[in-house]
Parts: sequence; structure tokens; C-alpha cells
Amino acid sequence: MEKVLTNSQMRAADGYTINELKIPSQTLMLRAGEAIAEEVEKTANRLGTKNVLVVCGTGNNGGDGYVCARKLKERGFEVAVYSAEGKLSDDCAREAEKYTGGFTREISGGIIVDSLFGTGLTRDVKGQFADIIGKINSSGTYVISADIPSGLCGDSGKVLGCAVKANLTVAVAEYKAGHFLGDGIDLCGKVVKKDIGITCPKDSYAHIFNDSDIKAFYPGRKRNTNKGSYGSANLIAGSSKYIGAAALAAEAALKSGCGYVKLTSCEEVKNALVSEFPQVIFDDVDLTSGAIAIGMGSGISEELYGKIDSLLKNYSGTLIIDADGLNTISKFGINILINKSCRVILTPHPKEFSRLTGLTVDEILSDPVTVAKAFAKKYGVILLLKGAASIITDGEKIVINTKGSTALSKGGSGDMLSGYLCGCIARGLNPFDGVVCAAYTLGITAEEVSEQKTDYCATARDIINNIHRAVLRLTR
Repeated sequence: MEKVLTNSQMRAADGYTINELKIPSQTLMLRAGEAIAEEVEKTANRLGTKNVLVVCGTGNNGGDGYVCARKLKERGFEVAVYSAEGKLSDDCAREAEKYTGGFTREISGGIIVDSLFGTGLTRDVKGQFADIIGKINSSGTYVISADIPSGLCGDSGKVLGCAVKANLTVAVAEYKAGHFLGDGIDLCGKVVKKDIGITCPKDSYAHIFNDSDIKAFYPGRKRNTNKGSYGSANLIAGSSKYIGAAALAAEAALKSGCGYVKLTSCEEVKNALVSEFPQVIFDDVDLTSGAIAIGMGSGISEELYGKIDSLLKNYSGTLIIDADGLNTISKFGINILINKSCRVILTPHPKEFSRLTGLTVDEILSDPVTVAKAFAKKYGVILLLKGAASIITDGEKIVINTKGSTALSKGGSGDMLSGYLCGCIARGLNPFDGVVCAAYTLGITAEEVSEQKTDYCATARDIINNIHRAVLRLTR
């Protein structure tokens, strides 16, 4: 696992390191500039260039840039600095004085290092800075951003007026939420984290997982077991209009490793699917199931609301509410989530979450981690806020799932996720780990399928048919 920090958490870590550990800010700036220079040198060697332009702002990010420029010049690079106009911060001014190389008013070079703004930017970019960013983006040159692409919000990944599009971003000390959320996932390019000796005080940081973390969610299976050893997943899904939603949820659940998959639906769904899925049990709701998922392709109705209300009061396992289940409680009353006998997982995309919260999509995406965490804590649920990078939180812990591709930006993906998630919990994962496991596994499956079939052509069923490849990768 890797920590992911907000802007305020990064400032706290800086302050703790400087004030408590007594490491001077000057030392940290030297380390940051050196770390950026190391990545520039690696990239320059790969691209076969010695020509580097460092674009320096007036704050401490600009100071990192001046250190980077000085270090590259010492190593024999042809370095020039484009210096933004304005009063320099004390640390930036000190490093600018030490730089003895050339300056230019042209935005060009073999590599451009973007050191205009760091994560502290809070307002839209305008004036000379907007002009500089525009020239960087139109230069056609390989761009390396220092800490975060200039113009990108460090908390949300939202573009503040305009932002640099980087090929590589050097995350100084720790990853920032803005590297992965919103437009950050598209604008940062490859993100490389560089340790400069900043220590994080104790706090509830968000995390991103990697393959070795997820492997723990696929333990070895004993030979001396049977289908009863791996739990029962019950899907309440589908309608005469949305037969496919039930099919995708059931098919994904069958790949999850659980022992039984039960589908509760209308006769039209049963008649359409019974021959295609002979392993599925078509029956009424089973309250003994380890996990129940409801709402996929069900249609919005008072009848569905009544079913959800009944499950919340009478079921003692884990209830996953998705799709029309979410839209139904948004329409008829969200407060039924407050008094419940079961553990609850909600899986909205931003528009569904907007209906649940009454916030606009823009308000949600401006600070998605904070909004998601507050909602989960208020209602005592686990929330999976889906997106290019998804936020998973129980109101305390936060995981950002960065795996996936736009192959998932198609109808049926949510149905598939709910089915697989239901099966993961049914086979024994705790609810939070089940969400993390399902989102990650389907994310890396989508990435592999996109490589084979392109994001344009890949379908939800293609992803389901390749889940085994992801599980093999994780378990081997």
C-alpha cells in the first residue's frame, strides 16, 4: 500500500519534518530539486537529448525548479530557465540566486520541466501563467511536472482554469489525491514518487493498493472443502426491460469464487437466463446468504423501496445497493439507511451520488474524498464512489482504486461489479476488503482487455470472460 495525501496533510507533514524533526526547509528543497533532476536525467538519456528548459514559478515549486536546473547544469546538460515574473518566496529567491545558467523567454527544448505551481494552488490560473501553460502544452515537447502538473488541484484533480499536460510527474515525498482523481489521471502521465525524507505524522491517510496487497484477498483453497464452504451470493436484479443486467451480475458472481449464486427476479428474466446459466439457482430472497446485492436493472419503484427497507430491517449479512436501488432510495427516502440490522455497501457513480446527497456533481467532484467520507460516516455505510479512480470509504478508512480503463465506461459495468463484489463477500471477505478486491480485480481485467481489444471494442462480457487472467496474475 502507498499513502495518498491531501494538500493539508502534505503541509502538516512538511511542518512536522521541519519543526519537529529539525530538517530545514532549505535541505528539503535541495532534495526535491535533486530528485526531479534524477528523473529528468533518466528521461533525457532515454530520449537522447541534453537540452532542458526549466519553467520556474515564484513559489517553492519554482525553487525546486531552480535546484533542478542547477543540478542538471552541473551534470553537463544544456539548461535554460524560463522565469515567471513576480515576487519570489524566500526559499525560491535563495535558489534562484544560486543558479548561474542561462535564461530564455522561449518555451522550447528537448525536455520541459514544469515547476510553475505545486499542490498549494487554490484559484484559477490566469494572466502570464495561463499563457505559459498554453505554450508548454502546444510545444509538442516531452513535459515533466514537478510534484503535480501546474494548474491541477492537489485534492481533487480538478483543472483550475488551465493545466499542464505532463508525460511524467515526479511526486515529491508522497502521492497526492490530485494525481489520481478527476483530470489528474489524464494530465499527470506516469507518476513517479521520490522520497526526500519528509515524515508523515499519524493521520488517516488514503491509500492505493498494488497487486501484492490484493493477493491476500485470494487465499489458497483447501482441497477438503465443498460448495458450502464458500458461501452464497443472492442477486436481486433484472426486470422485463433489463434482462441483461441480471445476466451480467450473475455471470460475474459465478467467477468470484463463491459456492452458490442465487438470482431473485421476474419470470421473464428466469425464462431468458435459466438455460444460459444452469449453475444459478432461481429462487426467492434467501436471508441466509452471506451477501445480497439489489437494484441492478430493477427499475425505480415503491415496490423496490419496500424490498430494500425490509432487507435493511431483517437481514443480518452484507447488503449491496446499486443502480436502481440507489435511485429508488434517493426518490423515496434515504433515511431508511440510518436504522439497519445489516452491513451496507453503496456503489454510486457521481450522478447517482448527486441524487443521494442533493449536491451537484461539480460540488462532489471538487472535493470527492471529503464528501464521500462524510456521507459514509453519517449513514454508517461503505461507499464506493465510482470514477476513473474510485473512492472507497467507510467514513474512516479511505482507499483510492486507480485501476481500470474506459472499457468500463459502458452499460453493464456496474452490474458486473455488483455481482463480483457480492460473490467476494459471500466467499468470506469482510465488506471493506471485498469492495477493494472487486474494484481492483475488475480494474486490472479491464486494462488487460483494453490491450487486447481496445477501449472502443471491449464489452462487459469481454471483461467477465477474462477475470480469470487477472486472478491468475494476482495469485501467481
